[in-house]
Amino acid sequence: MLLGPMAARPAFLDALAQGPLVFDGAMGTQLYERGVFLTNNLDEANLSKPDLVRAVHRDYLAAGAQVLETNTFGANAARLARHGLAGKVREVNAAAAAVAREVAGDLAWVAGSVGPTGLLPATAWPASEPERLARDAFAEQMTALAAAGVDLLAIETIRHPVEMRLALQTARAVTKLPVVAFFCFDEEGRLADGTDPGRAAELLVEWGADVVGANCGVGPHELFPVAERMLGKGRPVAISPNAGFPRLLDGRRIYLATPEYFGVHARRLYQLGVRAVGGCCGTNSDHVRRVAAAARMMGGGKTLAASGAAARGAGGGAGGAAGAAVEGGAAAGAPVREPLPVAERSGLGAKLGRRFVASVEIDAPRGLDPGKAIEGARLVYEGGADVINIADGPRASARMSNLALAVEVQRALGMEVILHVCTRDRNLLALQADLLGAHVLGIRNLVIITGDPPKMGDYPNAAAVYDVDSIGLIRMVAALNGGVDPAGKDLGARTSFAVACGVEPAALDRDRELRRLEEKLQAGANFVMTQPVYDPRLFERFLDDVRPFRVPVLMGVLPLASYRNAEFLHAEVPGMQIPDHIRERMRRAGQGPPAAEEGLRIAEEAVRAVRARIQGVYLMPPFGRYKSALRLIAPDVVGDREQLGSPFAV
Repeated sequence: MLLGPMAARPAFLDALAQGPLVFDGAMGTQLYERGVFLTNNLDEANLSKPDLVRAVHRDYLAAGAQVLETNTFGANAARLARHGLAGKVREVNAAAAAVAREVAGDLAWVAGSVGPTGLLPATAWPASEPERLARDAFAEQMTALAAAGVDLLAIETIRHPVEMRLALQTARAVTKLPVVAFFCFDEEGRLADGTDPGRAAELLVEWGADVVGANCGVGPHELFPVAERMLGKGRPVAISPNAGFPRLLDGRRIYLATPEYFGVHARRLYQLGVRAVGGCCGTNSDHVRRVAAAARMMGGGKTLAASGAAARGAGGGAGGAAGAAVEGGAAAGAPVREPLPVAERSGLGAKLGRRFVASVEIDAPRGLDPGKAIEGARLVYEGGADVINIADGPRASARMSNLALAVEVQRALGMEVILHVCTRDRNLLALQADLLGAHVLGIRNLVIITGDPPKMGDYPNAAAVYDVDSIGLIRMVAALNGGVDPAGKDLGARTSFAVACGVEPAALDRDRELRRLEEKLQAGANFVMTQPVYDPRLFERFLDDVRPFRVPVLMGVLPLASYRNAEFLHAEVPGMQIPDHIRERMRRAGQGPPAAEEGLRIAEEAVRAVRARIQGVYLMPPFGRYKSALRLIAPDVVGDREQLGSPFAV
């Protein structure tokens, strides 16, 4: 009989298609740290020490894991036989599934972990006795896990394609469960027989895996290029690295990759297009907590209860008013008023889609004196900019509050500003307080972003909050514009923010970026400000994709200052993709003024190429070079700014 998951739960594969998910971390090394010696059988702990196993699951769930793997990595007959437990396969697997399900409840999926049999491929495979034994071992374990009610199977840490093929064929023969298949690659990105990641992914698809991926063996840095080559084969990709390479210290194997390091690489994996990230050997709840933060930054990381409560007709976890607040929208309560038309919210709102607008970015100072920034704002104001854009701790740097500088600019110049608001540093309460305060102080334009992780900035050990991502915060602002706070309470009045969102026209996962942009617009964003553009042809394709949205687009323009600057932006700054031919132009330009001039020429070419199709530009002058950047909005570049080639009034 084919066995499948419990029908009441939201489908794992459907959720994976909607946004990035978070797998848990290591089980074996965690049990070892809690007193189960490696000479003992770790799977037997499900029977003799269930409280220890339960505690590991609870820690991972609390850290944000959405998929809990059962403690059954070696719970097949071939491996249990080494400890005299071959007759307890069903008992061990059933106990493991029961403990994981008890902890997961409605908050996470349970994945039945299936590891290698230890019956290594022999010369005579696939027609030998080891093949039959391996098939039987897989079938017995998978049947036991499915009968115990797991939601999916995770076939993991398989080094040889022959054994993976047997495992996948067996899974398809005895269950109807979704299957995630993790190969284990060596330091050079190869399987035991030399197969490369791209071909390995193709084989997994051919053999019936629903999700393809890699785990164990190496750390996140080494698995990144593996993930790159596994993408684009017709299946989602999941990656669960070790916490780096272990070192032997005082007789113990210690994994040295920090949670912060792990979290940075998790975000890079999600940005690459990987759909699920977790941890393997050496990882703990701190590593998973960083992965969950990275997932929230990318629009995922929601609990199963939050994403599936409506379908199940039940609450729990993040449900109810608190859940609605975490998701960034208003809970049921006071009626939401009709927001003001965008054209009535601000001077910028009145211009959007009616004339070609220019926004120029100025960073808040690192110290106490805002004078230089205000003089920069004066220069660009007199040079024709419509609005000043003030970033919120760009690259997680410690600076004066951008709200303070925004108020000073408006007071000194009478010029409108756009205030960046990122979700990195403040919890939901602080975000709401700052937004209400900004409105009282006369701020009417916002750019809502998730924000770079603290690891990139001045204080890498600072906590990252990320109660909501950019989509959640846009929903929250939309509710405030309707006179209601996230808890559903009546504010007594409406805010009147014009709201911009960000987008990466050169994103590696184009479909995901467009899907998230659509979600941002549905949440309440009124216009789009892009990451810097260096390839007009790629940007034209992006404009074709977003044309049905009929939303004003301000193209990001960051003139390159030097070849070194171009290489840094391309390699180190999330969301930046600078084509090879552009970087080569900067290399040939040399250094100093000639390089800066070449950077401006590249920017001018990009603006001219798409001027007729955009509604404005978002200038980011490098190193405070405001005067030279104003060339990009001169009449010989943008023409008559009162005229729009492609109007989208809001």
